[in-house]
Formats: sequence, C-alpha cells, structure tokens
Amino acid sequence: MVGGAAMYPSKDIVANAMNSKDHTTLVAAVKAAGLVETLQGKGPFTVFAPTNAAFAKLPAGTVDNLLRAENKDTLKKVLTYHVVAGRHDAQALMAKAKKSDGKTELATVSGGKLWVILTGDTLSLRDGKGMDAAITTADVAQSNGVIHVIDTVVMSK
Repeated sequence: MVGGAAMYPSKDIVANAMNSKDHTTLVAAVKAAGLVETLQGKGPFTVFAPTNAAFAKLPAGTVDNLLRAENKDTLKKVLTYHVVAGRHDAQALMAKAKKSDGKTELATVSGGKLWVILTGDTLSLRDGKGMDAAITTADVAQSNGVIHVIDTVVMSK
C-alpha cells in the first residue's frame, strides 16, 4: 500500500503512481514533463518517488513554476534526477553501500549522481546539493522496475 492504494507488481510505474493519493503532484509533473510513455516503457527503472508532502517542502511557487509549459525541460531534468536505470531493490542498495563504507553512488537518468547512505539498517539518499531524503517506503514492485518513496525532492547541483 502506498498513499492508501494497493500497488500491483503487474502494473507499470505510472499506473501504480496514479492510484496513490500521496503522489498526485508527482503524477501531474510526470504528465507535464512528457515522461508518461518513458516511465511506462520496458525499463527496468528505479524511481525515488517524492510524496506530495515532499513537493510541499519546496519554496512557495516552485511546483507551479515547474509545471508551466515553458519550464518543461527543467521539470524533465528534475524528475529524471529521481530515476536510475535498472532495478535496485533495498537489499541491493544496502549491499552496495556496505561495500563502500555505508555510501554508494548511483547515476541518474538525467546524468546526475545520487548517493545512497546506509545508517544502521536505514537507507536514505543524498543529492547533488548535499541534502538528504529518507526512503520512507522501499521496494514497491512494479512491472517495469521498483519505486522507493522518499520524503524530500532531491536536486542536482
């Protein structure tokens, strides 16, 4: 269950996200950026999916500004920074981090880098600006990848 809705491993990332009441901002942004077809593609993809509350942490007006048609390229870059090629479940992320003293680097689809931080048994992300996002729900299986719900919108440098 994510956002009060069942997540079905037989459905793709977009279909499942559309059912989550906690991800309406993300779904609107994916549509505005023209990424629906991409995220419905074969993949596999690992998506670090910010909740509506995560988007609400951004400075006032940021989301509305990003959703404007003239900012489509910027929005696409922000969203694809949350996507990593391949299926990276929590167990794999933990194993990679353990091999690297608790921190492992991931290349995002946007061309940026994210770092997975392991603290005890807890995974979080660190973005290009040095900000951290907690992974609040890990391993939401999709037909074309996996979603990890995060509590903060991550940003590249």
